Amino acid sequence: MNAFIKVSGDVCAKLVEQARREPIAECCGLLAGCEGVITHVFPAANAAPDPAKNYEIDPRETVRLLREFREQKLEFLGIYHSHPNGKNEPSARDIELAYYSEAIYFIVSPLADAAKPVRAFSIRDGRVTELDVEVL
Repeated sequence: MNAFIKVSGDVCAKLVEQARREPIAECCGLLAGCEGVITHVFPAANAAPDPAKNYEIDPRETVRLLREFREQKLEFLGIYHSHPNGKNEPSARDIELAYYSEAIYFIVSPLADAAKPVRAFSIRDGRVTELDVEVL
């Protein structure tokens, strides 16, 4: 596995913009692209009972988005959510719920002074590896 993930420039901007639009709730969604490069952001509704502390994408919405990926000939490449407190590293809950081992998990900080507002992680079998985000 690469120690980096390629992302088009506007994807990072869209993630930060979405996180800042609702800074007290976790935003979330799926990421897609072609040939391993993330080029598309697909926001999803946060269905968690307490969206200020967790995120959850309704399984029906996930299925709908994956269908949309197929129709647009896109690959499912990642899942993103924000941490309103700004500390954008995987929580114990994020690690526990990382069901898609092939997906890259992006965590976004809405804070204007965040050193790295968009961080990416591989989460497999409870092990977390941070990936460098290579912006194209």
